[in-house]
Amino acid sequence: MPTPRTVAIVAVDGVQLLDVAGPLDVFAEANRQAGKSCYQPLVIGLSMAPIRSSSGVQLLPDRAIGRAVQESIHTLLVAGAPHAADFAPPAALLRWLSEQARRARRYGSICSGAFLLAAAGLLDGRRITTHWAVAKRLAERFPAVTVEEDALYVADRRLRTAAGVTAGLDLALALVEEDLGRSVAMKVASQLVMYFKRGGGQLQFSRSGEAAPAGRSALQSLQRWVAAHLAEDHSVTNLAARMRLSPRHFARLFRGEVGMTPAAWVESVRVQAARERLEQGGHAPKQVAALCGFSNVDHLRRAFVQYLGVTPAEYRRRHAVPV
Repeated sequence: MPTPRTVAIVAVDGVQLLDVAGPLDVFAEANRQAGKSCYQPLVIGLSMAPIRSSSGVQLLPDRAIGRAVQESIHTLLVAGAPHAADFAPPAALLRWLSEQARRARRYGSICSGAFLLAAAGLLDGRRITTHWAVAKRLAERFPAVTVEEDALYVADRRLRTAAGVTAGLDLALALVEEDLGRSVAMKVASQLVMYFKRGGGQLQFSRSGEAAPAGRSALQSLQRWVAAHLAEDHSVTNLAARMRLSPRHFARLFRGEVGMTPAAWVESVRVQAARERLEQGGHAPKQVAALCGFSNVDHLRRAFVQYLGVTPAEYRRRHAVPV
C-alpha cells in the first residue's frame, strides 16, 4: 500500500477552529471512502503547548516547528485566525514555512492564513484568495501578490488558497479530487452533506458594500437621499443638478471623494438594497428590480452576476428567510 500523504496544518494561538477541523474531517472521510489510509493529518504548532483557538477550544499539536518533522510533508496548509492580519509572525515560523513549502508537493492557506505565507515571501508573483474582509489589506500590504477577492478557491502551480472559514472544506475536497479522483471526492461531499462544487464566489456572503456615506457633508446628504429613493432616475445629470453643479464638476468631485463613479456607486447601492429585499423572501426578482431602480429584471440579473457571481433567483434560494 502506498505511503499515506502527510497533510500538515499550521495553527497559531487564536486560530479559527473550523480552519483546522474542517479540512481534517474531509481528509479523514476520504480515508474512509477510499477504504485505506490515504492521508495522515498533522497539526503543527509553534511549540508543543496547547493551541487555544478563537472559540476557546484547545488543540494539541502533533509536531512543533522547533522540532524535526520526521514525516515528509506532502501538503502544507496554514490555517487562518481572526487576528492574522495584525499578527506579527516570529522569524522562526517564517523560516520554517519557507523551508517546508519548498520541499512539499503543494502548499497553501485557509482564510487569513495567507498573511503568514505572504510574510514568508511565498505568495509573490502568485494568484491567491483569502477572506473577503481582509483581501484588500493583504493586496495593499503585499503588492507582489494578485488577490482574487471573489474566489472560493484558487490553484496556482503548487499553491492552493481558500477563502474564508468554510471554504477550507472546499479546498480540502478539491485536493481529494486531485489525489483520489472525482468519484471519491463526491462520496466525501455526500457524506459530509456539503456541495461538491459551490456556485458563485465568496462576495455573495460579503458585507463590504455596506459602507457609510463618504466625502464632504453635501455628498453624504446626497448619498443618503439616493439610498432612500432608489427607484428614481439617478443619472449624473440629475444628481449634479440636485447639488447645483455641472455634470463634469460633479462627476470629478464624486469620484475624488467617494472613490468610484456616481453610476458605479448608485448601482452598488441598488445591488445591496436588492440583496436585502431578496433575503427577506417576500418579493420575486422582478418586483425587486422595480423597487430598487433597475430598468428591468435582466438589468438586475446582470448587476448581480457582476457583483456577486450568482443570479438573483439563486441568491434568493440560498439566502432568503422562509416566509
